[in-house]
Amino acid sequence: MFAPLRERNYRLWAAADLVSVAGTWMQVLGLNWLVLTATGSAATMGVVVMLQALPVLLLGGWGGALADRLPARPTLIAFQALRALLALTLIADTGRLWPVYAIALASGTISAVEGPCLGRFGSALVPPSALGSALALGSVLSSAGRIVGMSVGGVLVGITGPGSLFAINAATYVAVIVALVLMRTEKIRTLAAPPPGEGGVRAGLRYLAGRPTILVILALSFVLGSLGRNYQVTMAAMVTGPLHGGPAAYGLLSTVFAVGAVAGGLLLAGTGRSTLRVLLATGLTISLLQLCAGFAPNILGFAALILPIAAGAVILDTIIATRVQLDTREEMRGRMLATLGVVSSLSGIVGAPLIGWLCDAAGARGALVLAGAVTSLAAVGGGYALARLKGRSLSAVLPGWGRRLADQPA
Repeated sequence: MFAPLRERNYRLWAAADLVSVAGTWMQVLGLNWLVLTATGSAATMGVVVMLQALPVLLLGGWGGALADRLPARPTLIAFQALRALLALTLIADTGRLWPVYAIALASGTISAVEGPCLGRFGSALVPPSALGSALALGSVLSSAGRIVGMSVGGVLVGITGPGSLFAINAATYVAVIVALVLMRTEKIRTLAAPPPGEGGVRAGLRYLAGRPTILVILALSFVLGSLGRNYQVTMAAMVTGPLHGGPAAYGLLSTVFAVGAVAGGLLLAGTGRSTLRVLLATGLTISLLQLCAGFAPNILGFAALILPIAAGAVILDTIIATRVQLDTREEMRGRMLATLGVVSSLSGIVGAPLIGWLCDAAGARGALVLAGAVTSLAAVGGGYALARLKGRSLSAVLPGWGRRLADQPA
């Protein structure tokens, strides 16, 4: 389960990641507080989130191409230094919004290259056989960091204001730089670099077009992400609607979701089973649970379903990231991870307003049932498509499609 932690470089990276994620979520909370107190508008917060996501969507392909060419370690050190400067800039609260917009846009632009670079570098710290466990442990650390960051930030913002949160976040980037500097470079695996003429966006798209299994996985990621990932929307709609809860109930569900996310990461790290079978079975299971959540009679019943849904969501996301890395050539890894980042951004941009519209049109229960039905069909359709790619007929796959796919090389 903890095999990746035997690697000194990974231990440094994991510790730095935990600290950095906590700082990031402190800044998110502080930024939300800053915007809300300045404008009183939740829509303005949405603009800030959009400005951070838009560069990843528009520049993801070029970011992935750069990640495949640039030396990962010095590139990441430079990006961490830039992020620390951006965080420090936020401390100078002038009461104007344009600096916040500019920093959000700059942060998103950095993420377009940094995201695939982080994935490519992380896979070089452990042997390929331990990559699934390393990604699962990373999910656990991200969830734990989020819990710590939001909890500590929630206390500090009321005492000191958002400025201290930005300063702490800047310091966490320094911690990441220190970890990168202390790593033993001779223990970092050298990943293959693209040959001349094969390092661009078009070469990446041609390669992706020839990987139908990855295309099916990305399609599943988009559908399940857009209709089955926006739990913050559906939880709020259920609490304020048919479940007749309040802020305390929403806080309880958010805590349950975080606990489920940690549990899912630990479960996958323990088993290390990042196979297509587990991916499809998990996708179908959480889709059916989402459908059932639409019929939850009360808050506790809804929480009982949210827990395994959160665990399954982490397992699904981790396996998708693992398969995208392990099932593609090393010199294409940055571009494939960038494509996954674009798909994730798209699913959020499309899914959040779509789920919100469904909640308004069909009610919170109807939205969960409809979205759960669609994602269940998508999971079955994805299983059928992958089975066909493996040379299986529909009649041979349907009685036990998950087990039969597991017998095929992933």
